[in-house]
Amino acid sequence: MKVTAEDIGVLMLRVPAGLLLMGHGAQKLFGWFGGGGPDKTGEVMTALGYPHGKLMGLAAGLGELGSGAGIALGAATPLSSAGLIATMTNAAVSAHLPQGLWAQHGGFEYPLVLGAGAASLAVHGPGKLSVDAVLGCERKGLAWGVAALALGLGAAAAVLTLRRQHTGEPSEAEAEEPVVNPT
Repeated sequence: MKVTAEDIGVLMLRVPAGLLLMGHGAQKLFGWFGGGGPDKTGEVMTALGYPHGKLMGLAAGLGELGSGAGIALGAATPLSSAGLIATMTNAAVSAHLPQGLWAQHGGFEYPLVLGAGAASLAVHGPGKLSVDAVLGCERKGLAWGVAALALGLGAAAAVLTLRRQHTGEPSEAEAEEPVVNPT
């Protein structure tokens, strides 16, 4: 196996991004690295409008931990990318969107960069220095990237719909309907 500069480059992107995402999951699940653990994370999820805050916090933590591990190892790369896209889309919409783009104001810059990196990784593939390559099951290309993006955004939309239904926020279509006075 001849390792190229491209393989080293994608490894240098995958490992820190995956490990940091795992750290975010560990904050939610175990309270490590200054995180709140399941109880505090559940409170935050409830405050963000998610139903069953503690359960949703556990799901977010597992999504981050599992997707982060997959990204770092280069394992099940399109699926790991989809998980990262789903988790970061939820974070961006529910917690960061109202603050705008820039991270210094609490904006969605960081989740956007991670989600875009995950989609790019699904297209490019994890490289030769990955579990996928060692096992001979590396999947890459535009179709895999589009599939990861569609699965991630679809999962995020489903969870965000639950959140909207829980908070009573109208959908975009409902918000545009005129209010009819029945009297």
